[in-house]
Amino acid sequence: MEATVDQTDILSGFSTQLADAVERVGKAVVLVNGRARQAATGIVLRDGVVLTAAHVIERDELEIETWEGKTLKATLAGRDPITDLAVLKVEGLGLEPAATADGPKVGQFVLAVGRPASGSPMASSGIVSAVGGPLRTREGVLLEQYLSTDARPYPGFSGGPLVNTNGEVLGIMTSGILGNSSVVIPSALVLRVAEALLESGTIKRGYLGVASQPIDLAEHQRAGRTQETGLLIVHVDEDGPAHKGGILLGDILVGLDGKTITDGEVLVALLAGDRIGKALPVDVIRGGELKTVEVTISERK
Repeated sequence: MEATVDQTDILSGFSTQLADAVERVGKAVVLVNGRARQAATGIVLRDGVVLTAAHVIERDELEIETWEGKTLKATLAGRDPITDLAVLKVEGLGLEPAATADGPKVGQFVLAVGRPASGSPMASSGIVSAVGGPLRTREGVLLEQYLSTDARPYPGFSGGPLVNTNGEVLGIMTSGILGNSSVVIPSALVLRVAEALLESGTIKRGYLGVASQPIDLAEHQRAGRTQETGLLIVHVDEDGPAHKGGILLGDILVGLDGKTITDGEVLVALLAGDRIGKALPVDVIRGGELKTVEVTISERK
């Protein structure tokens, strides 16, 4: 009997913790009216700034509704179609931002929270089922990091947070990247993209100026490295960054800025905005020897 009582107390305590987590983050979760059909969700990033999913913004006249039922006009500050994130500026918002957390783990218990309609927020529970990246989207571009969860994202949850049991935001949910399937953009990437959007309205992405194909590396071809694959350079754009840096046709690209490159998806993910304009070391295997050249990454137009 005592064991049964203890188990009931544990379950009751955990249930209360989940409800408290939803209540805690709920005051920073807003309804976003940006399209004619289903309203979506947004999260307060800072006072006067709301983050939501880019694909739910379909018109110029935007409104958000707070947990108190207050309706405010919003303006689009920037959007990024690759991460499907958009930043809205809202005068007179006056809400505290949600707390964020990094380092989600597979198996971690989470809550999907949304406010697709007036009134109380909605929530569903589950676990983090995958932490990975890069991920190729339906548009054929690469998302450098993602989370997936079996917590159910109800209609209108796009732009809403996935939170841990403390109500801290682990990422932002969207169904605009993989079609009908929902994916979660991790909070670290979300914050980086949001700051860039607030600064310039767009996200800069790098350009190396090569075409390549994956190649298996036999042990005697690795020039002392441990990786089993690399990228064979099959074309170098004339006067492009790689050409200017000394990368040659037939080189095998194996590293960039100290990071190992095993395939094209990794290369694209590494050509992030903060590397544009910087002279970076690029490791190639040439004639069976490892060489390092310096390439200044350009911005993809």
